Amino acid sequence: MQVTETLNSGLKREFKVVVNAAELSKEMDAKLKDMAGKAQIKGFRPGKVPVAHLKNMYGKSMMAEVIQTTVDAQAKSVFADRKLKPAYQPEVKFPEDEAEVSAVMDGKADLAFSLAVEVIPEFEVQDFSGIELHKHIVAASDAQMDEALKRLADQYKAFEAKKDGAKAETGDKVNINFVGSIDGVEFTGGKGDDIPLEIGSNQFIPGFEDQLIGAKVGDDLTVKVTFPENYGSKELAGKAAEFAVHVNGIEAPGEGKIDEDFAKRLGFEDLGKLKDMVKAGLEREFAQMTNMKLKRDVLDAMDKQYAFELPERLVEAEFNNIWAALNGEMQKAGKSFADEGTTEEDARKEYRAISERRVRLGLVLGTIGEKEGVQVTDQELQAALIGRARQFPGQEKQVFDHYRKNGNALMELRGPIFEQKVVDVIVGRAKVTDKSVTREELKALVEDEEDGVAA
Repeated sequence: MQVTETLNSGLKREFKVVVNAAELSKEMDAKLKDMAGKAQIKGFRPGKVPVAHLKNMYGKSMMAEVIQTTVDAQAKSVFADRKLKPAYQPEVKFPEDEAEVSAVMDGKADLAFSLAVEVIPEFEVQDFSGIELHKHIVAASDAQMDEALKRLADQYKAFEAKKDGAKAETGDKVNINFVGSIDGVEFTGGKGDDIPLEIGSNQFIPGFEDQLIGAKVGDDLTVKVTFPENYGSKELAGKAAEFAVHVNGIEAPGEGKIDEDFAKRLGFEDLGKLKDMVKAGLEREFAQMTNMKLKRDVLDAMDKQYAFELPERLVEAEFNNIWAALNGEMQKAGKSFADEGTTEEDARKEYRAISERRVRLGLVLGTIGEKEGVQVTDQELQAALIGRARQFPGQEKQVFDHYRKNGNALMELRGPIFEQKVVDVIVGRAKVTDKSVTREELKALVEDEEDGVAA
């Protein structure tokens, strides 16, 4: 093999690689010989098929396999010998001249191809033991406990049937049958029987629940609404519709008492155990916000410590992903850049900078993780996979199959775990000071960063 570097500019590298025809022929002959000992072809005894015959039958396809295997192996060798780390899969270019290609396939000419890639930039990992961080701590207060218990009581409040002839009011739960139509034609998904609906919960299309106020059991009424412009179904978005509604029953909410009976109704041994569960839930909520803020501060500190050239293709890929997601969200919401108080040009600059930050931080955290020996265990991946499957009730098997068959998808699960473990390493050596704050203060800090499209 002969390797010639044809480009060395910044992070860009290109190499011309020439593999001798004799090397390819030797590799193919070895494969043909191995096949000859196993092949079963009509007219020949098992294992006695002449190599020449196999070459006539399978020579072209086998040479293609040999070339692919050779290119993969030589590409790895080129970068390993020069201690270069490709930032992505190298671009391989073969000769375009048909006669030249045919000669290579026939084993009569050397294989010449080029490798083009950007490499991972080299940079020195900075000492992060001197980084100063604040860990924002929120303690669950009695008032927050009472608020959470009240929300729980409202969520699970008991309802009792109203007296005959009583009218539905806001807060009541009605049981209805309905059939929806547009221009007199029933539409798919617009029909339901024995559907419970709490008036004022905003579960249905805007305006639907308000028109049930004043209805009595047994009433038939026509509810007229207009689907929102950004409604999930394009066939219904912005359309005026009518619903023929029949009221089966009306229930009024009972008083949401937070007592021993309420706790037992929810399956707890007593009210104390219910309060323990609520407190633990609040602490998990606060801890999640605390960790989000701490991770953000770590990333900000890392971003300030490093400045180096970035692989253009990685930045471009990250930008394209962000830009596609942004445009999808804007289209769904029916908004323009002017509605957001910006222009497309300014938005592109902003998201280009975010893309560069994400790529830079990804390279920094990856390098620190490699240096520190950070590993993602099979158990951690399995736990993440189970967590993802739980997000799709009834489709768990399809989720498991998708990730097990798709290596790139599995890498998407591994990435956040690896990143968090590297952040934990940095936090473990940094100077961290606890800082007590209120839930509202911490929530504001987290939301401010989310509004800034934190990366």
